[in-house]
Amino acid sequence: MMGTLAASVALFTCGASAQETYKPECYAPAPDSASVISYAKKDGPYRIALVNGYVGNDWRANSIQTAKAWGARPENKSKLAEFKIISVGNDSTAQISAIDNFIAAGYDAVIINAVNPTAFGAVVRRATQAGVVLVTYDNVLDSDKVVQINEDQVELGRLKAQAVVDGIKAKKGDVSGQVLEVDGVPGNSVDRDNQTGFSSVFSKYPDLKVVKVEGDWDVGTASKVTSDAIATNGNFDGVVVQEGSVGALEAMAAAKHPVVPVGFDAGNGTRMLVHQGKYPGVTAAQAPALAAMALEASVVLLEGNALPQKVFLPIPHKDNADLVEGKDFFPDLPKTFYTATGFPQCFPVFTPDELNGQTADNAN
Repeated sequence: MMGTLAASVALFTCGASAQETYKPECYAPAPDSASVISYAKKDGPYRIALVNGYVGNDWRANSIQTAKAWGARPENKSKLAEFKIISVGNDSTAQISAIDNFIAAGYDAVIINAVNPTAFGAVVRRATQAGVVLVTYDNVLDSDKVVQINEDQVELGRLKAQAVVDGIKAKKGDVSGQVLEVDGVPGNSVDRDNQTGFSSVFSKYPDLKVVKVEGDWDVGTASKVTSDAIATNGNFDGVVVQEGSVGALEAMAAAKHPVVPVGFDAGNGTRMLVHQGKYPGVTAAQAPALAAMALEASVVLLEGNALPQKVFLPIPHKDNADLVEGKDFFPDLPKTFYTATGFPQCFPVFTPDELNGQTADNAN
């Protein structure tokens, strides 16, 4: 089932790219998408692997569940001869080795949530030579040779930071004081780009001090670093968190920290606590369903369709004041459940039952 890579069609403007690609209302090209990518068509069913990196948070567990839920739908199941998932931790060498193993084993496609954005040039070339489709999502690669499925990570950070700045100004009349910024896992593209988005807003205000800590996208770690930051710096005028906001909220409650504007993730627990505490600001999602979108994209490419090299999906977000119980968060579901369960312009969003019916461990 090995084939050869059909060279990327050409460099187009975004409008031309959209006209040439599969389902453009879903797979919309990012403004800086380099090209359109297509591969030689292969007959299915397909052997596909997902090589995950970091595994230490609820988001990653939810993302794996979405990919498995996509594969379990009757209209998709017949397209997959095998779907294998492995997680390698924060080790780029181990991730590259795993990808090479799947290439050598004759898999048709490999989906990657990359440990870092820069170390994968050689394995991308090896996949190309072998005719193996590579698709990256979430933490993507600094490469224009593979299809990337993501949201605009800089914009995600900017959106959260702007909500905090607007809230501070509404409360104080100016933008001053100090903001706590809880970042993610260093070295990943999402962490880098979210920080760029935060900085693009906060740097405009010289009277605003930003205290930065590393939360590793993990509830427990975010709780500890938030608690330590409050103990060291006193109360903050606003808080932004990339992921793991439940931990920050629990630490703030334990410290009797006043309610302040926040820019948080859109996990179920986050939205429940934000609604309960009446925190102003925004909850915005890096949707775990990006994994399902990447799986679908790999099948789309194997079937001979073209996609933009870089796809930006819309950022699910909502003003905290507008959150509705039973629609935007679900008290009868675990805090670990993630509320952004799909992109309706692409395929029907996943129901809680669909996701909870899937495990977050490796699929064999």
